[in-house]
Amino acid sequence: MFKLKQYLSTALVLLSVSISAQDDIVIKEIVKEANENSQLERLGQELMDGIGPRLVGTPQMKQAHDWAVNTYAEWGISAHNESYGTWRGWERGITHIDMISPRVQSLKGTQLAWSPSTSKKGVTAEVVVLPMVNDSVEFAKWLPAVKGKLVMVSKLEMTGRPDYNWEEFATEESFEKMKAARDAADEAWRANMENTGYTSRTIHEALENAGAAGIISSYWSKGFGVSKIFSARTKNIPTVDLEMEDYSLVYRLAKRGEQPKLTIVAQSKELGEVPTFNTIAEIKGSEKPEEYVILSAHFDSWDGGTGATDNGTGTLVMMEAMRILKKVYPNPKRTILVGHWGSEEQGLNGSRAFVEDHPEIIDNVQAVFNQDNGTGRVVRISGQGFLHAYDYIGRWLSEVPEDIRKHIETNFPGTPARGGSDYASFVAAGAPAFGLSSLSWSYWNYTWHTNRDTYDKIVFDDVRNNAILTAILAYMASEDPEKTSREKSVLPVSERTGEQMEWPEKREPTRRGGF
Repeated sequence: MFKLKQYLSTALVLLSVSISAQDDIVIKEIVKEANENSQLERLGQELMDGIGPRLVGTPQMKQAHDWAVNTYAEWGISAHNESYGTWRGWERGITHIDMISPRVQSLKGTQLAWSPSTSKKGVTAEVVVLPMVNDSVEFAKWLPAVKGKLVMVSKLEMTGRPDYNWEEFATEESFEKMKAARDAADEAWRANMENTGYTSRTIHEALENAGAAGIISSYWSKGFGVSKIFSARTKNIPTVDLEMEDYSLVYRLAKRGEQPKLTIVAQSKELGEVPTFNTIAEIKGSEKPEEYVILSAHFDSWDGGTGATDNGTGTLVMMEAMRILKKVYPNPKRTILVGHWGSEEQGLNGSRAFVEDHPEIIDNVQAVFNQDNGTGRVVRISGQGFLHAYDYIGRWLSEVPEDIRKHIETNFPGTPARGGSDYASFVAAGAPAFGLSSLSWSYWNYTWHTNRDTYDKIVFDDVRNNAILTAILAYMASEDPEKTSREKSVLPVSERTGEQMEWPEKREPTRRGGF
């Protein structure tokens, strides 16, 4: 009996050494392939430069889905587009915005997503700003004055310099004085909007119904030359966003009584109701094909820029990780699946639909790895409230090269995500899903949903590190002899409400949107 136990003990040690050696070989091959044969730059140019932004419901979104399927096919990876609903079809056209009086100047700006089109000739009209009013009765009396006019609906910014610029160059007294004046102006603007009887969202419809020729807004992102570009709220008249500097120019002229006049050409096409998709690709598991490691990134974007860091870089990470795994680890133990989700920007719709439509996959998820927030190297991973996440995430991370792992802070067990990105869709269903949260690179001010979210902002060294990290985590999760635990931690008391937090509930996707 003693000899048998000794034999088994020795065999287990040898098996452990053999597995460790295999892991070391595969991980080295992952790193080598990523560094010596990277496809990131090529993929980035094809997606961001060639196809461009990927607004749900646009031809470019469908073109991107087809491109992904074809690219995976080139790598020998099975992929398909899976429709989960429909959306309002729309295609952006040419935008020209010119001031023609009191002087001539071309202005920097663009139409908002789903803006109604102008004619080829465009709209030429005088510009007016919202008045300061005491109550909704006074505003209602003024409202007919917008007929035939272009109406500016955003506040005038106190300064075009970001705070970091003031902090570097201004005196402390000057900076504090500016902030106090800005806060007072912002409060006055909020109070005046309330006095109109409308909100910043509902006032567009009132202006359109009163006969306005168009709406001009500006959503400054607190960075030089940066605007956040979202969607129009009008049905028949164009809505454009002017970059803050030009918006301020026209606003000041109007307030001084100069009666500035603009010509706006904002062409677009309504395309009816079109299908929306997720692109799904997989490398089939050889031993446990009904268990899944899922790589996750939303594919859609807003369309002020080309969606490079939101979420082009997350898309590149997952595609490159799949390419590498197919080459160096073609027969995973578990099925490795990647989801490129549609309509994340309108409420995680693609991933929520996948979770709802595929309970057989969700019930057998080993782990989900999602990357979304920009081009930076991954610096944070939370356990998302799963009690034993430390055991397996820690085990997998220990195999990641030190030059990548040393930048990553972990938080276990953490608390579950309630939104923000697609891993929240899986967490709500009880599946162990984790966000690979990246370094900022001024993401929130400069590229998140902005006109500056373009290819040139990508930091490929960081994206390459993220592809290596993702491929290794997927490999380790696939090879792990143990199934991951889904046991949930007891959530803490919310500092905001004073009540104990509850696990987020699954939410239904929007299956028909944009109308």
